[in-house]
Amino acid sequence: MNLPRNDKMIRPIKSIMGLMSLLLVVACGDPPPQAPPPKTVSVAVPLQREVVDWDEFIGRFEAIQDVEIMPQVSGTIERVAFREGVEVRKGQLLFVIDQRTFRNAVAEAQAQITQIEATVTNARTEMERARELLAFEAVSKEEYEQKQAAYRTAVASRSAAAAQLNEAKLQLSYTMVRSPITGRISDKRVALGDTVVAGQTLLTRVGTVNPIYFSFEGAESFYLKYIRQDLRGERRSSRYAQNPVEIQLADDSGYKWRGRMTFVDNAIDPDSGTIRAHAEVQNPDGFLVPGMFGRARLLGSGTYDALLVPDESIVADQTRKLLYVIGKDGKVEQRVVETGPLVEGLRVIRDGIAPTEKVVLDGLAGLRPGAEVKTKLIEMKPRSENTAPVSVPLKAPPPTEAKPAGE
Repeated sequence: MNLPRNDKMIRPIKSIMGLMSLLLVVACGDPPPQAPPPKTVSVAVPLQREVVDWDEFIGRFEAIQDVEIMPQVSGTIERVAFREGVEVRKGQLLFVIDQRTFRNAVAEAQAQITQIEATVTNARTEMERARELLAFEAVSKEEYEQKQAAYRTAVASRSAAAAQLNEAKLQLSYTMVRSPITGRISDKRVALGDTVVAGQTLLTRVGTVNPIYFSFEGAESFYLKYIRQDLRGERRSSRYAQNPVEIQLADDSGYKWRGRMTFVDNAIDPDSGTIRAHAEVQNPDGFLVPGMFGRARLLGSGTYDALLVPDESIVADQTRKLLYVIGKDGKVEQRVVETGPLVEGLRVIRDGIAPTEKVVLDGLAGLRPGAEVKTKLIEMKPRSENTAPVSVPLKAPPPTEAKPAGE
């Protein structure tokens, strides 16, 4: 007997049979691929050092003394006696102003002195004669006192004339303009025959060369840090201690110039929020000149224990710095660390890892916390000589910077 065919019932049956056939084929096929073996990474224990920090500032060199040379008498420039742009000594002749008027004033004052000397001699003679006659009552006491007064007046006139002579000689000496300091001179601002006015006309400038100042401005936050370090006994304030400064010029590859702090201003500029300071730098050959740009690093901390790792082992995660270490179970763990300056070519880690932890040095791409890895232990070694400044503690003698712990 033929039954009616129901296509809606047949289709689900076919689908189920096809799925079972597919499962059968998969079960009889190749097994799924196995997980890759653990990655091999190099690890090392951080290098331990006693270090100090430094802070960087931008500044310029300035002459310790920079003097504007102006005439002290008015007149005409008669001679220029220096070579521009070279070193001059204190007291060296620079300019000569026409001296004729001043020589005449000296001669007139000397003539007046000679005339008054004659008056003084005559007044003295008359006074002494009156004294002798007074003993015989040949003159009155009143007349004798008049002779005394005349003599005293003549002596006073001589003193006034002597002062006028000294003033005339002083004015004459001012016609020879000399350098008030030893330093390097600028160019002349006047020419032969120019008329100069006392205290107004700029003749030239002279600035000291050795030593020289490196001047810079530091933010208020740095000032607060230094003061608090001083209060805790970690680092003396540069206001009272000559903390070391190292300077790098625009074309230098390192910090080759060294100086000492000698000044911190007494107030913070309310407009910029910075405080002025300068260091004194020795400049025996005059290589450094005022206005030259430089980058300085100033001792920024006392001595503290730090761990050193290569820069490339540190991973940046937005605002955080991370290191991967090997945990006790042999798996990778992540540490958030606080970094510091470079010492011996390695980066200072102030906080975040223990001295005995093994830091992952390579193979960081794709590494995740909890991953299993094979480790290859290597020795951490310095990559360069230590060039950091040395701390100046309050009482202890200066330690050797960046020496191995325990030495």
